[in-house]
Amino acid sequence: MKLVSFTHGGVGKIGALVDDEVRTIANKSPHEPLTLLDLLDAGDEGRAYIQRSLSGATETFKLRDVKLGAPIAHPRKFLGLGGNYHAHIAEIKRKFPGFVQPDNQVWFNKQVTCVIGPTDEIHKPRVSDTLDYEAELAVVIGRRCRHVQVADAHKVIAGYMVCNDVSVRDWQMRAPTAMLGKSFDTHGPTGPWITLGMSIDEAQDLEVKTHVNGELRQHGRTSDFIYGIREMIAELTTVFTLEPGDILATGTPPGVGAAMDPPGFLRVGDIVRIEIEKLGVLENPVVAEPTPLPLSF
Repeated sequence: MKLVSFTHGGVGKIGALVDDEVRTIANKSPHEPLTLLDLLDAGDEGRAYIQRSLSGATETFKLRDVKLGAPIAHPRKFLGLGGNYHAHIAEIKRKFPGFVQPDNQVWFNKQVTCVIGPTDEIHKPRVSDTLDYEAELAVVIGRRCRHVQVADAHKVIAGYMVCNDVSVRDWQMRAPTAMLGKSFDTHGPTGPWITLGMSIDEAQDLEVKTHVNGELRQHGRTSDFIYGIREMIAELTTVFTLEPGDILATGTPPGVGAAMDPPGFLRVGDIVRIEIEKLGVLENPVVAEPTPLPLSF
């Protein structure tokens, strides 16, 4: 099953994609608009509600007639794993000979205000010309969990999405945490839907591609992971609780703009298309960061 957040006629809704149609999951009442995060929070009851809603009479729209949004627009946490493809580590070492590969998982925060939908605009910041793309498989957590054993990791996953871990490289290097360069507004495209029912093993052997203006930049497979999804979840939950709707970006294959010679950073007018086998496509235009509105109190 593929779950979507979307708007139709200016009204926000949630639903399930069936072939080329979106079937709406009904609100519990006219005054209680549901989100996919609400349903994940509800656990087994939320999953049962989805099935009941879809089995009854429901609004149906053609996919082409709706605008898809970020499936989880307001996650509690958005975490990224750095350097998790063997081939990406190799290209970093070629470009930066002094690079030393860490001997442990290296996680960073993307502030949740960066999240946008699968066709929304990416802003090129006024303060930098080092805007870069990173195609990533995103894991969506489905259950509140702590101290998850490797063998049990599949039990806490709701599903998978496509993610672009948009990065501003000079700001990323301001501190070891990388947080500032990973968290600019609009720098977290996700979607186009949450794919349920895919096993961890299947998710760890998917083709990943990035095109910029039609040019193939990144091409790899999640089978090139250094750390598997099970190990990621076990590592994180050793430290803190993961919650429904949390997003884990699992690393990027080779071909990032920073590693090209000369660097292939994104410019205003570029179109970034990221595709992961069986999970769908993000296609986001790059625009100049808008002039901020004056503050008012």
